[in-house]
Amino acid sequence: MSNSSQTNITVDEETPLSTVAGSGEAKNNDTCHQVISIAAASCCSDKHHRKLAVCSIVCGISCIGIKALINSVKAEREPDQAAAEKYTQRAKKLGIISIATWVSILVLTPMLMILISYLITLID
Repeated sequence: MSNSSQTNITVDEETPLSTVAGSGEAKNNDTCHQVISIAAASCCSDKHHRKLAVCSIVCGISCIGIKALINSVKAEREPDQAAAEKYTQRAKKLGIISIATWVSILVLTPMLMILISYLITLID
């Protein structure tokens, strides 16, 4: 075997690990909670459920999602607060219905195929 020299490094000062880029100088690590609250606020700041309507077009039944998007745009442009709230609630309801319908179709189709094949084998 060859002689290998080992280097012992001692660290004199304590360096905290930082999870947020650019906060290496900060001794206080409260910025992590601020970043999480900002991300949550930007996600939920959609007052008229426009993001839900767009997602329901892409990931749901498109015709119901388009109706949700129309109601979301009407809610944004409506000057009357009561009517705008009505359009907002309708956009939210239609977006959820669109996605729930699509998921139920995706789940129920294989289950119905299994049930039909089972019934056919019972008849034979």
